[in-house]
Amino acid sequence: MKYLLKWRSWVIASAMIFSATNIALPQVQAAKVTQPANVIMMVMDGSSNNAVTLSRWYKGSNLALDAILTGAVRTYSAESALTDSAPAATALATGHKSNRKFVGVLPAIVNSPGLAQLAKDDATRPVANVLEGAKQQGMATGLISTSEIQHATPAGFSAHVKNRSQYDDIAEQQVYQDIDVVLGGGFASLIPGTTKNARKDGENLVNVLKEKNYDIVKTRDELLKSTSLKIWGSFAPNALAYNIDRPITSASEPTLAEMTSKAIQTLKQHDKGFFLFVEGSKVDWAAHANDTIGIISEILAFDEAVQKALDFAKVDGHTMVIAVTDHGNSGITMGNTNTTKTYASMPVSAFIDPLKKAKMTLEGALSRLKQNQSNMIEVAALYGLTDLSKEERTTLTASRNVSKEMGQMLAKRANIGFTTGGHTGEDVFLYSFGPSTITGLVENTEIAYAMAQFMSFDLNKLTKDLYIPATKAFTEKGYTTKIDLSDKENPKFIAQKKDITLTIPVNKNIMIYEQASGNMTKTYTFDTINVYNGTDFYVSKKVLDAVN
Repeated sequence: MKYLLKWRSWVIASAMIFSATNIALPQVQAAKVTQPANVIMMVMDGSSNNAVTLSRWYKGSNLALDAILTGAVRTYSAESALTDSAPAATALATGHKSNRKFVGVLPAIVNSPGLAQLAKDDATRPVANVLEGAKQQGMATGLISTSEIQHATPAGFSAHVKNRSQYDDIAEQQVYQDIDVVLGGGFASLIPGTTKNARKDGENLVNVLKEKNYDIVKTRDELLKSTSLKIWGSFAPNALAYNIDRPITSASEPTLAEMTSKAIQTLKQHDKGFFLFVEGSKVDWAAHANDTIGIISEILAFDEAVQKALDFAKVDGHTMVIAVTDHGNSGITMGNTNTTKTYASMPVSAFIDPLKKAKMTLEGALSRLKQNQSNMIEVAALYGLTDLSKEERTTLTASRNVSKEMGQMLAKRANIGFTTGGHTGEDVFLYSFGPSTITGLVENTEIAYAMAQFMSFDLNKLTKDLYIPATKAFTEKGYTTKIDLSDKENPKFIAQKKDITLTIPVNKNIMIYEQASGNMTKTYTFDTINVYNGTDFYVSKKVLDAVN
């Protein structure tokens, strides 16, 4: 099962990536670490080093990230040099490279150079993540995202599915993981309905959250006023607004910095430490759209959240903070084909001044466009495209893809280049602060092992304890088993022996015990979840230990 580079064992890797002192901010020393240890893992999805540089120039001063730059990360997946967010999150959370769309499970295809092949039986097997490890240590846990909380990257730290689009399964697993603080979008996936992301299994997870005594909040004010130790904040049906658009389009939503600060304030009250995952999701979305303003908006919002984490960690003294992007996107550059002969004499203002004219992202500006497009000039101005030429006006009014045209126009004015509307494969910056700073060029998988070591658990052992193939395990105990797919949205694992029937529902943390002779029914509840990968159910050792 050990799935690491052939040429780099974990023993060697751990010696290379851990430093006794913090290089960037040496005032925090390993010797000062006391228990409990906390980890704050932060991902600005789909960013790149060039995008960070541009955002710094736009801001006009250093970023919080700059002070904790300690290395770089290789991002490729098990099958491609250009990863998808699902396997990238899986690598960061579990220590295993995986395939496109796979979340929290091992790959079925391994063809990237240097990676060991897997046993056939291990393909798509669930593997434990660092949030689950923290929970098993008795630590508090938190999950934050500006996208749907069920989106690929937060899912990688909380769920196990073969396809990132399985929002029903991801949402249900997240609810039954009993994470202490969950903040983001994605309310639609908690309840039945007719919208794209509404639940198809008929279950109302909001009712489950109420039964679990969560304070369910839907606005910034409700979040900031909450005094509960268990908070589920769902601030939009799907994703939250871009940060620069929020004051105009979604003023009731909290910022990423506010969600991060509130989560830290809540989780730090637990006496065994905490693990917190934070994602700035929409850098990636803006990059896909080649939306320069959206990219900058979300990087700067993410940087404000990083500052909140660092403010806490510097005082606390035993908190590891890691910030990274999961992969590059768009190939954004300062400089394009127009600057081939003029680059050496171009001031910063040639890039930044045109961008400063924008008041909203492409998404935000176009949300103001009337159906008849009669206010096209005003909408273009919101995106910084003032003083449109006759040719530009004609292009916009005739276009079937106004977003693309506006993005290209602003990029041209600001001398910005884009090579793609998809992901890119470059190494990305690694930011790290705290008692066990990670340094150098590392694999994304090594970050998971670094966090696990800091929190004092073994990820590979954790997988063996949390995700055991149920059919084999119960058969060995003398049970007859079957997977009941009569309700395709709610698969169940059923094990029978004599007059005892055990029913294990998918995605939940329960097992129903029925004994016919005594007319007895009992529900067992665990701090682990049951997972079905389309082939077999997987249950924890705790479930197996509860039955004869």
